[in-house]
Amino acid sequence: MTVGSSKIKTILQTLSGRYPVVKTQLEHGTPFQLLIATILSAQCTDSQVNKVSKNLFYAYPDPKALARAPLSQIKKIIYSTGFYNNKAKNIKACALVLVNEYGGVVPEDIERLVKLPGVGRKTANVVLSAAFGQDTIVVDTHVMRISNRLGLTDKTDPVKIEYELMAIIPRKAWNYFSLQLIYFGREICDAKKPLCPDCPLFKICPFGKKRESDLLINL
Repeated sequence: MTVGSSKIKTILQTLSGRYPVVKTQLEHGTPFQLLIATILSAQCTDSQVNKVSKNLFYAYPDPKALARAPLSQIKKIIYSTGFYNNKAKNIKACALVLVNEYGGVVPEDIERLVKLPGVGRKTANVVLSAAFGQDTIVVDTHVMRISNRLGLTDKTDPVKIEYELMAIIPRKAWNYFSLQLIYFGREICDAKKPLCPDCPLFKICPFGKKRESDLLINL
């Protein structure tokens, strides 16, 4: 789909003005810890992951330690993040692969990252961006939802959305753009109760205008 450059410029300027400083909310000390925290963040809040990861990394701070950890103990620590059985298996397996194939060092390219247990493109892009400073667009639920509402894409597949956004967003803005949309989604563009009347992007948002029109019709 075609999106005008003036619309892109307005969106980027608005988001940058509202969120001039953005960073991942997942607490970590190393690329490995960010990788594990991001795996744990699936269908779990960042704040809850931070509570759990603090204890996890105290006990198992690096790939070697986590690879040797009893699965039962990992499950006990990460239980409150949800889906703890699969997550525990994945993070232990991920640590094992890092130790056995990469000398305990997290790869710095997406091709190798996505081959690690429990790691998809979203997780890989978070690590590449936040840990290694590479330009990536992270497509999480907030980015998917808001990109569709703003008319930047009509796709529902995260990978297709990622590539469509990469084509229209200037590369130098990729990292900030993803995080700014996440902040924006949490503050304004909620999944169930978006604050459309208070939205600074309301005038250029197809979703907001349609929602307002629907409300007027139902009055």
